[in-house]
Amino acid sequence: MEGTLLEKIGGFFIHNIPTLILLVILLISWKHELVGGVVFLLAGIFYIGMTIRNAPNIFMAFSWSTVIAGPAILISILFFLNWMKKKKRK
Repeated sequence: MEGTLLEKIGGFFIHNIPTLILLVILLISWKHELVGGVVFLLAGIFYIGMTIRNAPNIFMAFSWSTVIAGPAILISILFFLNWMKKKKRK
């Protein structure tokens, strides 16, 4: 917790880069559901792969990845369902 205010603000933004990237992708996906479906699915799979690689055992990896990758994959499924629903209407 030491450092100047500018260093603390810089650290805050550095640690929130993944969140900001997903926010930009979410804004793009609002109009283009297929982009959101693909990107959030890949983000969830990537996180699962990272936890499996770094976790001490498979059960720990599963518990870590369900918290982060689970919602990302659920969001992906919802984007795909909405994309398919719009595609049927056309």
